[in-house]
Amino acid sequence: MIDGTAVLETVNLGKRYRRKWGLQDCTLTIPKGRVAALVGPNGAGKSTLLRMAAGLDQPSVGNLRVLGESPTSGSGDLKERVGYLDQERPLYKSFRVAEMLRFGAKNNPNWNMAVAQEHLAQLDIPLRSRIGNLSGGQQAQVALTLCLAKEPELLLLDEPAAALDPVARDELLRILMRQVADCDSSVLLSTHSLGDVVAICDYVVVLAHSRVVLSNDTEYVLESHRILSAVHDGDLLPPPGVSVINSQSSTRGQSLLVRVELPIDETQWRVERPTLEEIVLAYLREGSPGAKDRHSHDDEGLGE
Repeated sequence: MIDGTAVLETVNLGKRYRRKWGLQDCTLTIPKGRVAALVGPNGAGKSTLLRMAAGLDQPSVGNLRVLGESPTSGSGDLKERVGYLDQERPLYKSFRVAEMLRFGAKNNPNWNMAVAQEHLAQLDIPLRSRIGNLSGGQQAQVALTLCLAKEPELLLLDEPAAALDPVARDELLRILMRQVADCDSSVLLSTHSLGDVVAICDYVVVLAHSRVVLSNDTEYVLESHRILSAVHDGDLLPPPGVSVINSQSSTRGQSLLVRVELPIDETQWRVERPTLEEIVLAYLREGSPGAKDRHSHDDEGLGE
């Protein structure tokens, strides 16, 4: 069933490259109006998912809906509603910046030239400069400008801040926040930086070993997880009403990152609130297929 409030929905989605799966058993729903982070190590399937959502790759199995439609190479209307920034930043290096903007205007009916020019002016990128003479970070900003000027309903960004210095990265995050507020856009961005997730994202999707291991609102994720630690001589059973995501033991005791379903009243355990980074890292550690089988009950209620 297609959710009218979802900008992206997948059911058992998979992409196979010969003998290897780039993405497998992917079921998730990204609600409208969110800035969603796609987090995971290299090879986890982040770029594969974004390319399929942009209509550049076709799924091997499963279902995919973007803004209620199936993205295909011929879906022109959907391409006008979606902005996609590839990790490779494809630009015509011999073009001047102004020529790239005119190219964008010619190919996008909803193009807003004022937005493009204002964005580049704020970044001190001259319109007369040739793309090939710009730094890597400046080229990334021009590529992002082409996406923003489309004023799309959904922005798909593959590592948008990878080539940016800290000041430019901060500016990018503020631009994305403003885009969501001013144009009612939704954003799905892949990133290696959990700092970016904490700064602007209100939804998080964690991919590990080509599978979704966590998908939900960041606020809910933070409120539904705890770190339990105890100093003891032997094994101590977890309290009732928790699902163990990751456990670490030493001669001094044990520490568990858990998802909580009931208040924890047992005095043997010290209860602390984890950071989003600690939660994400715990799911990444337990994201292998074997760990998925061991903790299959942990994913209930987190996929959609």
